[in-house]
Amino acid sequence: MTAYIPTVFNGQIDQLLEEAMRGMSHESAWTPASNVWEDEKGFHVQLGLPGWEAKNVSIQVEKQVMTVSGAHQAEHDATRKVYQWEIPNGQFVKRYRLPNFVQQEQASATYRDGILTISFPKREEAKARRIEINV
Repeated sequence: MTAYIPTVFNGQIDQLLEEAMRGMSHESAWTPASNVWEDEKGFHVQLGLPGWEAKNVSIQVEKQVMTVSGAHQAEHDATRKVYQWEIPNGQFVKRYRLPNFVQQEQASATYRDGILTISFPKREEAKARRIEINV
């Protein structure tokens, strides 16, 4: 029997490996902050992308891995004297290992107020159910 390792733990390991690999390359070191959770309906991922347009973000699922990537370049006005620039520019790639209990083909994504939310409903057989005791 295979032990179930929570998806969040897998995601943390994947993120550490990606950060280590990024440190060895010339890629941008920025990745969006994210929230990952499961509820009775499904598995959900949110990414904070302030100032981004949805058309600049791509979501792909292959096997049990979802890859979210994007490229964004804010307009720079040469007449401005910039003192601080913290809203991120550049490119990112972020991967999430999906649990086996999700319906990948039924995924949905919404983008509102700078937050991208991707949801995967649970398979019916994975949902909690109540079993009546016959007396």
